[in-house]
Amino acid sequence: MENGKGPASGPKKLPFTPKAIIHQRFGSKACYTVEEVQEVVQNGCPGLVIPQRGPCLYRCSLQLPEFSVVSEAFRRKKDAEQSAAEKAIQQLGIQPKEDNLTVEQAWDELVGRLSYLFSIEFLPAIHPLSGHFRAALAREGHLNGFIPLVAIATFDAKINSLCKYISSEMESNPLLVMSLIIEAAKRLEDSLLFSEEKLSLKRLTPHPHEIIQSLPKNEPNFPESISFEAIRVPSSAEKTVEPVILNASSGNYYLDVIAKELGVEDASKVLISRTIGKASSETRLYFCAPESTTIGSSSELYMKQASSFKGYVNTIATYLSGQEICGDAILASVGYTRKSTDLFYEDLSLCAYYRILANKIPSGIYKLSREAILAAELPTAFTTRSNWRGSFPRDILCTFCRQHRLSEPVFSSDSIEPLPDLPGCKRLRDTSSGENETNEGGLAATAVAQEGCNLVYRCTVKIYSKCQELILLCSPKESYKKQIDAIHSTALKVLSWLDRFLDKVDMSVEEITSSAKGFDILIYPQQLVKEFTLCQTLPKYQWGSATLAGSFVCPSYSNVQNNTLEEELSSGTTPSSGSLVCVTYKIYLATERECIMEHLEGSEEFEFEIGSGAVSPVLEAVVTQMSVDQSACFTIELPAKEIVLAVAHDSANIISLLSSGTCLMKCEVTLLRVTVPLEDRMEQALFSPPLSKQRVEYAVQHIRESCAASLVDFGCGSGSLLESLLAYQTSLEKIAGVDISQRALARAAKILHSKLSGNIEAEQPINSIKSAILYDGSILTCDSRLCGYDIATCLEVIEHMEEHDACSFGDIVLSSFCPQILIVSTPNYEYNVILQKSTPQYQDDDPDEKIQQQSCKFRNHDHKFEWTRQQFCQWASELALRHNYDVEFSGVGGEPNKEPGFASQIAVFRRKDSSPVNADFTEHYDVIWEWSSSNNS
Repeated sequence: MENGKGPASGPKKLPFTPKAIIHQRFGSKACYTVEEVQEVVQNGCPGLVIPQRGPCLYRCSLQLPEFSVVSEAFRRKKDAEQSAAEKAIQQLGIQPKEDNLTVEQAWDELVGRLSYLFSIEFLPAIHPLSGHFRAALAREGHLNGFIPLVAIATFDAKINSLCKYISSEMESNPLLVMSLIIEAAKRLEDSLLFSEEKLSLKRLTPHPHEIIQSLPKNEPNFPESISFEAIRVPSSAEKTVEPVILNASSGNYYLDVIAKELGVEDASKVLISRTIGKASSETRLYFCAPESTTIGSSSELYMKQASSFKGYVNTIATYLSGQEICGDAILASVGYTRKSTDLFYEDLSLCAYYRILANKIPSGIYKLSREAILAAELPTAFTTRSNWRGSFPRDILCTFCRQHRLSEPVFSSDSIEPLPDLPGCKRLRDTSSGENETNEGGLAATAVAQEGCNLVYRCTVKIYSKCQELILLCSPKESYKKQIDAIHSTALKVLSWLDRFLDKVDMSVEEITSSAKGFDILIYPQQLVKEFTLCQTLPKYQWGSATLAGSFVCPSYSNVQNNTLEEELSSGTTPSSGSLVCVTYKIYLATERECIMEHLEGSEEFEFEIGSGAVSPVLEAVVTQMSVDQSACFTIELPAKEIVLAVAHDSANIISLLSSGTCLMKCEVTLLRVTVPLEDRMEQALFSPPLSKQRVEYAVQHIRESCAASLVDFGCGSGSLLESLLAYQTSLEKIAGVDISQRALARAAKILHSKLSGNIEAEQPINSIKSAILYDGSILTCDSRLCGYDIATCLEVIEHMEEHDACSFGDIVLSSFCPQILIVSTPNYEYNVILQKSTPQYQDDDPDEKIQQQSCKFRNHDHKFEWTRQQFCQWASELALRHNYDVEFSGVGGEPNKEPGFASQIAVFRRKDSSPVNADFTEHYDVIWEWSSSNNS
C-alpha cells in the first residue's frame, strides 16, 4: 500500500463539468430547458435582397429551487447547457474542487465512499450497485447481507476512479481494485465485516426492519420468476459456443445463478468483465476466479498461477473483454441500471454473440451499420457522401478503436496548393484492387481543386494505444477538393488494410510492413503485435464476400414479376459504374430440393453504388445485368456456419439445417430504381482539367480575342463561371448572371462579393471589373437591361430544359438580347459510350423506344435531352441562319477528328450586323444583388 503524500500515480483527470457540479448539488431538482433562437445575421454581402437564415442557435434556461439563469446563444445544445450551469455556479459562489488528488486524499475518499455505499441512505437509491445490496438482503443462510467484492469493484464508477489515483494498474486488473476495497474496509472494521472465504463485505449492524420494508418494490408487471438466454463461451477450442438458459426469481441473486451455471458455489467465486460492446449496455462476461486467489501478507489480492494454468486462457473471452479470462465464461446481458430498481435482463442469442464478434473488425462494423451481413461489403473507395450508405469511414474507424480499447484516431488535414493541371484526357482508373494497390480507384480518383479555389486537402491518420504508443500512421499522397472527403478516404484506407491484417494476423513483420506500404501506411510492428496478439488465435470466419455457386441465375431472368421480359427491357434502366441503385432482396438458407427455406436476411429498399465494392460481387454482377422492375434468383456458396448464425433468427433450426450437409443459400433480388452517376463526377474522373474548367478556359480565350467589355451568363447557377473569370486577366468591365434559383443566386452573390471586394483591395488587381449584377428570372423571358452585351454564355444549361424550350431560348437570345458573341455548350451524347463504358443502343424502327433508350443513358438524371453532333449542328446552323449570325463549332474533352468527337460540344455565334440593338421591351427580372467598384472603393 502506498501512503505517500505526493501526486497520485494515476492519470490526471479533468475537473468536473459545470453540469456535473450542479447535478451533485441539486440532482433532479435542476431543470434545463433548451430553445432554438433566431438572431440577425450579417450576410457579408451588401446589396443582397434575399433574407438569409443564420446558423441554428440554442439558448438554455436552468431552473434551480432558488433562482434561474439563462445562457448565451450557442450552436450546440450541450454548450448552452454547460454555459447555463456555469452561470449558476458563479451565482452560487461555488468554487470547483481541484480533482488532482494525492494518494492519501484518494485513500480517504475511498474509505468515505465505501462507508456511504453501506449506509441506509444508499440502499433505496437507483444505482447499478444499490440493486446488489437489496438483492443481498434476500440471500439465504450464511450469505445473507454479504455483497461480493467483485460487484463493488465492477458496478461503482466512483470506487474505480479513486482506485486509479492509488495505482495506475487498476484498469487492467480488477483483482487489484478488490484488494484496495479490502484495505479500505479495514479502516471501517467497526461497521463492516469482511469475509476472506467469501471475498464479500457485510454491515455489522443489520438494516432496520422498517427501512427494509420501505424499499421500492418491483413494478406490478415484473415477473416473479424470470429466465433469459445467455451464451457459454468455452475455453477449449474443441468445444462449441452454445446458448444456455438462466433462471432467476425475485428471491434469487442473479450473480449466484450465474455462479452455479459456471459450476461454483456462489457469486464470491465469480469475476466480471467490463461491458462488451456499447458502454451503456449491460452485456458482460462472467467467469470463475482462480482457485488460488488469496489475500497476501501485504493485504493485496493476487493469483498464484501454476505454469500450466496459462493453457486454460479463454482466448475468445479475453479478446472480447480486453482482460485475461481463464476457463469457461458466460456472456449475459443482465444487471441493475440507473433507470429502475428492477433487474434489467434481455436474451443474448447466438446471433447476437456472432454480431458482437463481427463488430470487432472494420468490414463487420460496416455490415452491421447496414443491417446486411450477407449482402454488404466494406466499400473499396469513397466516392461521394451522397452515394455512401451506412456508417462513414471516419466513424467506423473510431468504433474500431473503441472496440479494441485504443485511443481515438487522430485526424489531421492540411490544405495545399494544387499542382498545375495537365491538358488532355486521362484514363479511368481500374476499380479492382490487387494485394498492393491503394484501393482508391475508380470514381474516387484523386480530386482536383474546385473552380476558383486554390486549395486542396490531404489527411493523415494516426492510431495510438491507450498508453499513447503510436501503432500506425497513414499519410496518403492523394489530395481532395473537400476536407471531409480527404478524411473519409484516408480512414477507408486504414480500414481496408486492417481488414486484411486481421484476416491474416500471423504474417511476418516483413509481410505486414509490405502490405501496409501498399496502403500508404507506416506501421510500428512491436506496438501493433502487442495490441493484436490475441487475434492470432481466433477462429477465422472469413467475413469476406460470397461467391456464385454454379450458374443458377434464372435463364434470361425469365422469372420476372408482374411483367414480361420484353416489357421490362424496354422500360427499365440498366445500372452502370457509379450508378446508385435500389433493390429489394431476400436471402434464404434452403435445402438442395428447396423443401425447406429459412429466411436469413433481406431488405425492402437496399441502396448501393455500382463499382464501389459496397456489396457482394455476386449480387452486383447480377444487378448490373438487370433492368428496373426486373427480378432474378441465384444461389451463393454457403459461408462459414458462424456467418449464417450471425443472421439467424432461429439458431436451433438453422443449426439443424446446416448439420444436414445439403444446404445452399438462395438469393432473390428485384431492381427497383437506378440513379445514374452525377455528370461532374464522371467528367472529373476522366478529364484533367475537368470539363468545367476547360469550358471556362475556352470562354476566356474568346473574351480576350474579342476584347469584350461586358458578359452575361445565362443560367449562371451558383456563379461558378463568373467566379472563375475573376481569376483571369481580361478586358471585362461588366458582368451579369441570370438564373431561376434564388438559393443558387444567393451563393453566387456571396462568392462574387468576396472576390470582387478583395480584388479592389489588392495592390495589383487581377481583373478590371467595375460592376456586377445578378438577376432572378427565366432565360426564356426578355429583359431590356441585358440587351447588347458583348458576349453571352450558356454553358451546360439547355439540356436541363425541355427540347422545345431550348429551341425557344436560342431564338429569344439572338433576336432580343442580341449579344455580339454567344457561346453555347451542351453534352455530346455520342461521348457517353466512353463516360459510361456502355454502348448506345439505337432502335430506328421505333422512335419512342429510341427516346426511352437514350434517356436512361444521359449523364445526369436532370437532363431532359442530350444531342448528338449532328442534332446540335442542325439546331445551331438553322438558328444562326434565322437571326443573321455566323456559327462555328468546337468543343472540349476529346479530339475533333477522332470518334466520337468532343465530350462537350460548343457552338460560337457571331453577329454579322453591328448596328445598335433596339431594347424597347419591359424589365421582367428582379435584381438579386448588385456590386459597383465605385461604391466599394
